[in-house]
Amino acid sequence: MKLVAISVFLGLSFASLAQNRSEYQYPNTRRGSESDVYFDLKVDDPYRWLEDDRSAETAAWVIAQNKTTAKYLERVSFRDEIRNALEKKMNYEKVSAPFVRGNYTYYYKNNGLQNQSVLFQIDKNGNEKVFLDPNTFAKDGTTSLGDVSFSPEGSLVAYSISEGGSDWRKIRVIDVETRKPIGNELIDVKFSGVSWYKNEGFYYSSYDKPKGSELSAKTDQHKLYYHKLKEPQSKDKLIFGEEIKRRYVGGYVTEDQRYLFISAANSTSGNELYFIDINSKERTIVSLQSGFDYDLDVLDTEGNFAIASTNKDAPTVRVVRIDLQNPTKPWKTIIEATENVLSASTGGGFIFASYLKDANTAVFKYDYSGNYIANIKLPGLGTASGFSAKKKETTLYYSFTNYITPGAIYQLDIKEGTSQLFKAPKVDFNPDKYVSEQVFYLGKDGEKIPMTITYRKGLVKDGSNPTILYGYGGFNISLTPQFSPTVAVWLEMGGIYAVANIRGGGEYGKRWHDGGRQFKKQNVFDDFIAAAEYLSKEKYTSPQRLALRGGSNGGLLVGAVMTQRPDVAKVAIPAVGVLDMLRYHTFTAGAGWAYDYGTVADSKEMASYLFKYSPVHNVRAGVQYPATMILTGDHDDRVVPAHSFKFAAELQSKQSGQNPTLIRIATNAGHGAGTPLAKVIDETTDVYAFILYNFGYRGMPQ
Repeated sequence: MKLVAISVFLGLSFASLAQNRSEYQYPNTRRGSESDVYFDLKVDDPYRWLEDDRSAETAAWVIAQNKTTAKYLERVSFRDEIRNALEKKMNYEKVSAPFVRGNYTYYYKNNGLQNQSVLFQIDKNGNEKVFLDPNTFAKDGTTSLGDVSFSPEGSLVAYSISEGGSDWRKIRVIDVETRKPIGNELIDVKFSGVSWYKNEGFYYSSYDKPKGSELSAKTDQHKLYYHKLKEPQSKDKLIFGEEIKRRYVGGYVTEDQRYLFISAANSTSGNELYFIDINSKERTIVSLQSGFDYDLDVLDTEGNFAIASTNKDAPTVRVVRIDLQNPTKPWKTIIEATENVLSASTGGGFIFASYLKDANTAVFKYDYSGNYIANIKLPGLGTASGFSAKKKETTLYYSFTNYITPGAIYQLDIKEGTSQLFKAPKVDFNPDKYVSEQVFYLGKDGEKIPMTITYRKGLVKDGSNPTILYGYGGFNISLTPQFSPTVAVWLEMGGIYAVANIRGGGEYGKRWHDGGRQFKKQNVFDDFIAAAEYLSKEKYTSPQRLALRGGSNGGLLVGAVMTQRPDVAKVAIPAVGVLDMLRYHTFTAGAGWAYDYGTVADSKEMASYLFKYSPVHNVRAGVQYPATMILTGDHDDRVVPAHSFKFAAELQSKQSGQNPTLIRIATNAGHGAGTPLAKVIDETTDVYAFILYNFGYRGMPQ
C-alpha cells in the first residue's frame, strides 16, 4: 500500500492537547465503541481497531505517530553527540567462542559496526574465510541469521533466517564444501531449532500457517516434523503434535544419534518429556514425565541412561540419572539441589554445574555418576556461560563478563579444569574508573531484594545523578551481570545504571518465580517501586532524575509501575511491552504466558486482578504521568505492537501536565532478536536523548 497517501486519504489531522500542554501535538486517535464483559466486569476497549495490523487506518496512525516523535526529538541539540559516542563505543571487534564441526573450526565475528555478525570457517591449515554473511541477505541488515546446525559429520549445515525481526523463520540447507543448496528452503517455521539425524534429515517445529494476520493471529498448536533431505516440505513427516495438542513442542537428537527427546508444553514453565529410540524398529513414543508441574531437560545420554536436570522435588534444580529401559523407575539424584539455583551442562564427558549465588556465577565439575571433581576458578564476580562441548572434546570455551568488564572468552582444559584467556575485546572503556556494587533493599512486604548499581568512581550522592533503573521480573528469567557498550556510554556521561533482581525472576529458584506470578504479580511492581525509592532515599538520584526501563515482560513492569506510582520517576521507557492484560492471550503465542499471568477466562477473581494492574486499563484522566516514550516494532509477532499502540493512545488522551507521551515504532523490526546494529544505535540514541532532555539537560552530560 502507498503509506504516504494514506494520511491524506483518511484526513488525519493533529490536535492540540489541553491548554497547559499546548506545546505538544499528537495525532488524533479515533475512539471506537468496542467493549467486553468478563464475568460481571464490563470493560471499554475504544482503541480495538489498532489491533488490526493490516488496516490502512492503523498504518496511517503509525506514520503520524513516528512523525510526531521524530519532530519532538529534533529539539534535542546534543542528539548527534550521543549517536557519535554510541558508534565510537560499539565500533570494536566482537568475536564468539570457536567451535569444531567436521573438518573445520567456526566462529562469529563482527568487525565493529556491521549490522549482523558473520560466521567464519577455518580449515586445518589455519586458512580462514567467510562461511555465512547475513549482511548480504538484505541491504538494510534486517534479515538475520538464526539457528545454525551442522550434520553429525559436519558436511551439511541447516540455518534459519528471520526477515524484519519476525519469529517466523525460513530454513536453508547447504553443502559445506560447495555451498550449494540442498533441496528447497523450508518456510513458515516458528519457535524451532534444527536437530539432525545422521546425514539424512532433521527435526524441526512449527505451527500451521495462520488464516489471519501472520503477525498477530493466534498460534496455538505446535508440531514436530522430520524433514528428509531433498524431499519437498509437503512430504515432511509429522512426528508429534496432532493427537496430543501442545502449544510448544521441540525435538532433540542425542549426540550418539540413538534417541529423539520430545519436550511438550502449554506454557513457559513445566513440560512433558517423551523419547523415541530412533534405532529401534518400533520407534515407540515413551513418556518420561507427564503434566506441567515441573521442568525436565536432558543434558546427555550414556548407554541406556539419560542425565537430566529437573526442579521436581527440587525448587532450585537437581541433576538426575534416568534408566531409559525402565522409565517408570524412580530417578536417581546424582547432584543434589542446594540453596543456590543450578543450571547444568555437559562437555568432554563431564557435568558442569553452574550455580547462581545472588545473581553471580559459580561453577563446579562432576563426573556422570555425580562425583565432585573440582571447582572452576573464574576471573571474578560476574556471569560465566558456555560450559558445553561434545563428549569427545578436550577443550571448551566460556565467556565471562560483568557490568564493567567487557565479555572475554576463556579456554578451559576440560580434564585439568584450568582456564586461560583466549580472546578479550579491545573496547574503549576503562573499568578501573567505575564501580559496580550489589546492595540489598527491602520490598514492601519485607522481602530482601538484590540490586546492582554501577557508576563512575567518585560519584557524589546528592540526589542529582541521572539514573536508569532496569528490571524484568518474570518467567523465571534471571538478570545477571552483563557488559553493554550502550550502558558504558551512559556511565561515561555520568549516569548511574541500576538493575533490580525483583521477584518473578529465577535468581532464587521456584520460590522467587512463584513469588511474582498470577495473584502475586503485584509483588513484582512493588519490588521495583521499592528499588526506585531506595535509590532516592540513599541519594543516588531523585525522582526527577530517574528513568524506568524494561522490555517485553519488563515493558509490562514499567507500564504498571508508572500508572500505579507516576510520582516515582521522571521518565518511563516501556519497550515491546505486554500492556493489555485482558487480551494478551488472544495474539500469536500469548496464551503460553498464562502460567505467569493467568487469563481473564480463569475466574472472576483473576479477571478482576488483571484489570486492576493492566497498564492500558489504568491510565486515568487528569494525572501527570512520567515523560514516556513507548518502544515497539511493526513486525513484533511475539508481543504484538497493538499493546503499545493502545497504551500510547490512552496516555495521549488523558495525560495531564507538561510531560510528553510519545511512541517510537521501529519499521521492519520485531521483538529484538536479530535487530541490525544500526537500528540499535538509532533507538538507543533516541532513548538517551529523550531521557536526558526530560531530566532538564540541554547539553550532553560530561
